[in-house]
Amino acid sequence: MPVSGETDALLGNNRPSKPSRLSRLSNHLRSDIDPTHGDLVLLFCYVITGLLDSSSVLIWGSFVSMQTGNTVYFGLGLVGTEDDRWIKSGVSIAGFCLGSLCFATFHRVFPSRRRWVLCASFLAQTLCVSLAALIVTIYRPTRGGPLSWLVLVPVALIAFQSSGQAVTSRVLNFGGLTSVVLTSVYCDLFSHRDFLSTKVVGNVEEMRRIGAVLCLLFGVVLGGLWAHSAVGMMGALWTAAILKSLIVVGWLAWKGKCEEETE
Repeated sequence: MPVSGETDALLGNNRPSKPSRLSRLSNHLRSDIDPTHGDLVLLFCYVITGLLDSSSVLIWGSFVSMQTGNTVYFGLGLVGTEDDRWIKSGVSIAGFCLGSLCFATFHRVFPSRRRWVLCASFLAQTLCVSLAALIVTIYRPTRGGPLSWLVLVPVALIAFQSSGQAVTSRVLNFGGLTSVVLTSVYCDLFSHRDFLSTKVVGNVEEMRRIGAVLCLLFGVVLGGLWAHSAVGMMGALWTAAILKSLIVVGWLAWKGKCEEETE
């Protein structure tokens, strides 16, 4: 009489078991993403930058992503100014620099294009914006009010998280799409040899630059609308938090690299 193992083999029941859902999820999160269309995420980040910077400049008087303007404000404050904009700008610069250090270190310690790493990076950014939005929602700091932690802490949090977008542009090898500055984009766009010809339509790099300008402008308009509304900064921050969370979901569903490419 055949033993159980021999019977299973004869009946074809000795098949490898399917991996569990937890195992499939783990493998999915530990896979590397395909960076081919990562420029779309960075262009989307330009919308978020425009949204946050336009609303923060109108309400708080300082940038929270683009640090060139903040450096000017900070420098003017060092030689004497009547307002406290330079303090907010200095806090924003410090938050951005600290964020750059933290996000870059995180991507160096762990595989930079691993799915869970990118998800964690943008989840941290989402949490920073959400915490800033929560502070603004609960305490409702007024425009032109006295300088306090109710403004400085949200400014620092938003500047900190915005650096994560710039670091991601390096991770995905799209260094020209930092999502926090347009000066170099304008230079590269208008200095390109094909800019005044019909070839610009088929040039991927040029189309990315045009997309960056348009996406930032769109975000600026959104931020301006929120800043002039009754909800003000609160609306802009919660909108940015939702947009950031959509990127997290996007990384979860993003196409992964084939095993051969990963190896």
